[in-house]
Amino acid sequence: MVDVTAGQGQAKSSGFPSLSDIGGIIKRGDLTLAFGVLTILVVLILPLPSVVLDLFLAISITLSILILMTALFIQAPLEFSAFPTVLLISTMLRLSLNLASTRLILSHGHEGTAAAGHVIEAFGNFVMGGNFVIGIIVFTILVIVNFVVITKGSGRIAEVAARFHLDSMPGKQMAIDADLSAGLIDEKVAKQRRKELEDESGFFGAMDGASKFVRGDAIAGLLVVFINVIGGIIIGVAQQGMGFADAARSYTLLTVGDGLVTQVPALIVSTAAGLLVSKAGISGAADKAMMNQLSGYPQALGMSSGVMLVLSLLPGIPMLPFLLLGSGAGWLAWTSRNRSHAAKAEEKRAADAPAAAAAAAASAAEEPISTALKIDDLKIELGYALLPLVNAPDGTDRLTDQIKALRRSLATEMGFVMPAVRILDNVQLEANTYVIKIKEVDAGTGRIWANQFMVMDPAGNQVTIPGTHTTEPTFGLPATWVEAAFKEEASLKGYTVVDAATVLSTHLTELLKGNMSDLLSYGEVQKLLKDLPKEQGELVKDIVPNQITVSGIQRVLQLLLAERISIRDLSTILEGIADALAFSRNPATIVEHVRARLARQICAQNISMNGYLPLIALSAKWEQAFAESLIGTGEERSLAMQPSKLSEFMTVVRDRFEQAAREGEAPVLVTSAAIRPFVRSLVERFRSQTTVLSQAEIHPRARLKTVGSV
Repeated sequence: MVDVTAGQGQAKSSGFPSLSDIGGIIKRGDLTLAFGVLTILVVLILPLPSVVLDLFLAISITLSILILMTALFIQAPLEFSAFPTVLLISTMLRLSLNLASTRLILSHGHEGTAAAGHVIEAFGNFVMGGNFVIGIIVFTILVIVNFVVITKGSGRIAEVAARFHLDSMPGKQMAIDADLSAGLIDEKVAKQRRKELEDESGFFGAMDGASKFVRGDAIAGLLVVFINVIGGIIIGVAQQGMGFADAARSYTLLTVGDGLVTQVPALIVSTAAGLLVSKAGISGAADKAMMNQLSGYPQALGMSSGVMLVLSLLPGIPMLPFLLLGSGAGWLAWTSRNRSHAAKAEEKRAADAPAAAAAAAASAAEEPISTALKIDDLKIELGYALLPLVNAPDGTDRLTDQIKALRRSLATEMGFVMPAVRILDNVQLEANTYVIKIKEVDAGTGRIWANQFMVMDPAGNQVTIPGTHTTEPTFGLPATWVEAAFKEEASLKGYTVVDAATVLSTHLTELLKGNMSDLLSYGEVQKLLKDLPKEQGELVKDIVPNQITVSGIQRVLQLLLAERISIRDLSTILEGIADALAFSRNPATIVEHVRARLARQICAQNISMNGYLPLIALSAKWEQAFAESLIGTGEERSLAMQPSKLSEFMTVVRDRFEQAAREGEAPVLVTSAAIRPFVRSLVERFRSQTTVLSQAEIHPRARLKTVGSV
């Protein structure tokens, strides 16, 4: 029993692979591809029987048709990003089959036209029709069409596309960064867009190189045909004793048949490559994209119909084909025109329906007078030319979408949801003017053009593209409004390009950050306290209202927001308030204690891209000057510094920060804790965005870099 078992085990381990083993290999796609590539390389070395050659030729034709159909039906070129690799494999397959068929033709061509398999024989007989001169001419024309027309054109398209995609990458990346900064997209979507941008550039670059495969394949086909014809005639006459005419007919038939069998798949694959690279900028399958665009203009179809009908009446021209085609084009023009009118009427009805409903509602119920007393926290008034930003003809609502994203972004960044923004038109404004109001008071205004793009030079210089020169409304930088046709040119030159809705939403963002303390209402603070976790809710019960009121907490949060410090970590802020209440009830004093609690957050908020906190320190001279200028005691202290001293301080601070900005730094000003509030109240008058920190707010683990002193 033992010997039999051992013998069976031996036989099982030393025999051929079973069907299950082969099936497992086929299921492994990587092994199958490796086996296929190795098979192609083996065909280059070892001779093939004619039956096996027929099978491989059928595989080559099927693969080329599959590639063409895939290129036709894909929605975007990147869906077939493996095309360069597939093109290389298919080209190697055809060249290996050329070499295998050459062996058979030169070795057995004297035996008859079936020497290299029935596929080559069938192609040769069908195309040549018994005349090898016709076969040579047809083969030559096929090669010229493939090499000169299709391959050269698609290669040029791929080359230009690769160059332009590479040149436009910086501008597109800046546009992605601008959308991310404006809150239109999140980090995940930004990474996905950057990945698509890199893939697109790599794809067209690979297509530029892959087109050389097809060109080399066409040249190799010509050389193989020439070598096979000349070599076959020499072998047939000199070695096999055939007559010149018989040798020429037999070997030419085989050679031209072989060339056609390989050039037809090459022509199909070249056509697929041309379709793929010429599809850039078109979304959808090729048939839908072409039909939608060719039938989208009834005037063009009507003119084409008229020309064909006139041609059908010319003497000697066959009337029936032109008459049928002209009638068909005229019918398509009529139906396309009717569809266009119906679509426009439907759009008009859809646009008029909300206005009619609003008018009916207004007439049914008159608003009470008390509604006039209501104040909008945030309001944007638009001139009539800016209404497409809210209700575009294509149904999009760019400005509203960006404001929604802005509210979400600010909620994450600053810790509370800003009030809703009311958008309305104002016929008293100029056509392209907008006004942003906070609590019914003008906070900012600007001029934008709805269908144009604002172009800015990152270096701060005026751009060289023709357009309307103006000033960017948020930061006061020189800018130019250009038509949509110049957008791509501006991106290629490295300029920052933003649309009108983004300009307005950016202006709104900066105004909100500068006035956020005014927008934090009593009701919003109550809601924030109510939404706290249960554990922190107990702390609120301990201090409210016995030690501090909700309005007192509101004042502390407003003072933090006034210096652009996020209140999202409300738990830590409440703990700091509870600690500070032991020795003070003054909101300003409580804020200084809370800021020390938020040292990690404040430092992280001001850390540079290199991971350190750049700072400008207040010198001992100015520390003493401020300390000596404080009058009063306790919470009654105030700053009483000479005007000349104040002016000198402002000048020194401005010079130091401008010098740091020229060096690429955005530092904070560091003072002692006792004088920080007074220094901040002075600095915010001439540099409102400058952060002033006390030494107690510097986190122990923060990396520091002193870039200057005052």
